[in-house]
Amino acid sequence: MISLIFALTLASIQEMPVDAVPDIASESQSEAEAEAEAEAAGKPEPQRDPVTGELPVDPYQPSNAHAGAAPFAGTGMRDAFHGQEGIRRVVNGMVDRAIVDPRISEVFVSHDLVRLRRTLFEQFCHILNAGCDYTGRDMATSHRDLGLQIDDLNVLVENLQAAMADERVGFAAQNRLLSKLAPMKRDVVTR
Repeated sequence: MISLIFALTLASIQEMPVDAVPDIASESQSEAEAEAEAEAAGKPEPQRDPVTGELPVDPYQPSNAHAGAAPFAGTGMRDAFHGQEGIRRVVNGMVDRAIVDPRISEVFVSHDLVRLRRTLFEQFCHILNAGCDYTGRDMATSHRDLGLQIDDLNVLVENLQAAMADERVGFAAQNRLLSKLAPMKRDVVTR
C-alpha cells in the first residue's frame, strides 16, 4: 500500500503559492473505476472490512520503525500542526489534492484511499509526536511497485505544502516536517 513520502532537500524546499494547487474535487472516481474493471475482467471484487472500510492486504508485522523517521521530541511540532485533528486535516487535504491533480492522480487510481488516509495520518501523527502508532508497511515495501520519480514526489510536496498552509502551519514547522520526510526518498523513488 502506498504511503506517500516527500523528498525535497531543505535547500530546494520553497514556499508554494496556494493558488497554484488544483481545485479539490469532492470525491475521486478512481476506486469505482478500478472496481468496475475488476468486475469486467471476471475477478471477484475484494470485500472491504465492515468496520474500517479498507480492502484486505497481505499480512505483515506493524512497527513504528516502518514510519521512516523517529518522532520529534517534545510537543512543539504536535502543537504547530494543531494536534491530531489538525494532522488529520493536513493529510486529508493533501490526499484530496493529489487524487485530482493531473500531474500525479494516476498513481492513486488503484489504491485503497481509506487505508492510505489512515496510514498517512498514523505516519505523520507518529513523526509529529502526537500520540499515534504507525501500523503501515515500511517505506521500501509500500512503494516498491509504484515506479515513482522525483517529479512525482515534488508534486506531492506541493500538495502537502498547500494542505499545511490551509491548516495555518507555520513555514518553519512545515520545513521541519519535510526535512524528516526527505531522507525517505531513497526508499520511495524507484525510477
